[in-house]
Amino acid sequence: MLPFYLLTLAATIQAHDLLPGSCNFESNTCGYTSDPDFTSWTLHKDGRFVSVEAAVSDDQEDQIGADGGPQRETSGVLLSPALEQGEWSCLRLVYQISGSGSLEVLQRTEGKSFDRPLWSSQAPSDSWVISSMDLQNTTEPYMVVIEAKPGPSAGSSVAVFEIHITPGYCLDCDFEESHLCGYSNQWNANVNWYVGGGSQILHNNMPNDHTYNNKTGHLMYVDSIYAKTFKEVAKLVSSMTTVPMSGCLSFQYQRSEERGNLFSVFTKDRLGQYQELWRAGSENQNDWSGTLEEWIPVQVELKAPYSVQVVFEVSFNSASGGRVAVDDISFSPEFCSTDTEPTFDPSIANCDFESGFCRYSQEQMTGSLWRRVSVKPNIFRNGDHTTGAGYFLLAHSWLSPLSGYVSRLIGPTLPGNMKYCLRFYFSLRGFNQTDQALAVYLQQGSSQERIWTQGEKSGGIWITADVTFQTSKPAKMVFVSTCKSFWDCGSVALDDISLSLGDCELTEGSVLRTLPGHCDFEAGLCGYTQDKQSDSGDWELRRGPTPTSYTGPRADHSTGLGYYLHMEASPMLSGQSVRLLSRPLRGSRGPRCLSFYYHMYGSGTGQLSVHLYKDGEGALLWKLSGEQSVAWLRATVEYRSDIQHQIVFEATRGSSVRSDIAIDDITLESGPCPVTKTEAPVGSSNDIE
Repeated sequence: MLPFYLLTLAATIQAHDLLPGSCNFESNTCGYTSDPDFTSWTLHKDGRFVSVEAAVSDDQEDQIGADGGPQRETSGVLLSPALEQGEWSCLRLVYQISGSGSLEVLQRTEGKSFDRPLWSSQAPSDSWVISSMDLQNTTEPYMVVIEAKPGPSAGSSVAVFEIHITPGYCLDCDFEESHLCGYSNQWNANVNWYVGGGSQILHNNMPNDHTYNNKTGHLMYVDSIYAKTFKEVAKLVSSMTTVPMSGCLSFQYQRSEERGNLFSVFTKDRLGQYQELWRAGSENQNDWSGTLEEWIPVQVELKAPYSVQVVFEVSFNSASGGRVAVDDISFSPEFCSTDTEPTFDPSIANCDFESGFCRYSQEQMTGSLWRRVSVKPNIFRNGDHTTGAGYFLLAHSWLSPLSGYVSRLIGPTLPGNMKYCLRFYFSLRGFNQTDQALAVYLQQGSSQERIWTQGEKSGGIWITADVTFQTSKPAKMVFVSTCKSFWDCGSVALDDISLSLGDCELTEGSVLRTLPGHCDFEAGLCGYTQDKQSDSGDWELRRGPTPTSYTGPRADHSTGLGYYLHMEASPMLSGQSVRLLSRPLRGSRGPRCLSFYYHMYGSGTGQLSVHLYKDGEGALLWKLSGEQSVAWLRATVEYRSDIQHQIVFEATRGSSVRSDIAIDDITLESGPCPVTKTEAPVGSSNDIE
């Protein structure tokens, strides 16, 4: 399958302090087995690796746990033995994706229904590649799950050469092992990071490494001798972090000719955006002509609430810019200084207004205030976005005796020098000039800056807004609705405000797919399948309103501009149904919670039901019949199943062509469903429109 020369990178990997779960597949699979419900992984005795291939040869491999039966899809799941590791550890995977395909690593905890994604890739490679992922400390036994999906093209395959689990963080590295802890040189034609030490004689003045303080230990260095242009840059880049991390990053370095080079440390996110953490000053060091040079220790605060890489960057202004060396990089979850502020929790700015205004406040002005209301939806107005029958905020000019009013909703104070992603839902109705209908400002002291404004009418539906902004000093978000005159204004609704750290595009670019059972239908059916055997039709992906008037939703629930799943009643007969099946789900001892949004509007609407299928039998979990609302409504269903099962959504056509049924935003999680709080309505439905 793979040329022998491609094994050279991984063949020399030798590690100390390997933990259970590590395997080089030289003579066996170290307790790793294939899940019999999927395509079997094969152990290649000549190449010492395991793989899943699009076309399997039978003459040179042994099957791992194969049942000999037909496979439903080319997808192999490799399961580790049960692991009990209470301390933080790092898993490194040496793998290759040939042709096309994908590889994903997940963590399966005993007693939980869903695996937690750790890392995934779809990038094909011509050689073996090393990836790193942190395994957080846990007291519960778990398994490492490796899922491979080779592409359909001939010769496509996914292979794993080595699984390498060691104590500590993936950022830690003393550079004594050939895999270099996943650190890599970002290639430059003239200046690059190289491995130094190991008794090599490339440079007689190479310093002792810091780990062992001798010539046989290893370090990383970059030399300006081949620099040819101004500001030649060399970058040593860590693997991408896979979990939120905050603490103290430490390393040792030596630097010569400080006036001829610039040495800095950055973080780099998935969008390629850099943030400087530290920059070397003037150390007054001698050149590396002696043998007793001192290493300089550095400690720098690292706050990485989302995935980043750590980048050690050296730039030279000439070929006489000297050299820089780095060794013994380490990370601690404790901050370097006791005075360091903890990582800010942006969720303090989240609010769905179901239980009040959260941490938002209003200025008592002569104009109109935002009001918290709950209404019964009809064709002219929406319910709230959270549940369809809950609470949201409303600024309404028709209730104000004055024109020219301003409604201001002020959020909590946010720390400065940080990047944020704000998401909220809004709905506009009746505005002639929408640029003043709703805007978001960043208030810093006595000044304020507009960071978002709505330029188009929303058509009375809930639309999501994503806003990335950065603060230079402590600031507050302010939601502002302005009414210039009675004739220009309408109503403004606001709901489900959420705030996170980082750029809004980071969530879209994440390599980790959502857990099984989570689906907003923006990228297809998420593993759900149509029942082709007994159905009278199909669930259809749709965007925007349905083709039949006075039935169906006007937009999806997720964003207002995306997709939902819809049963079109027109081509079906009364009593016919369509069914949507989840992928097989593992059983667990505890409860789990299914939540989803449904839309049942139209005369003669039929029935929507949810069933649990296991052991060839079905059980009804939930059902609803007849017209319910013009708005999206949320349903929650708590159930238990200790064996493998499937969830089935079934929509049945009613007596009329105006009986469309739609679903969106399915969420399936471990644990009981949260208790929904109920309160007396605030504001009557008669004073909204």
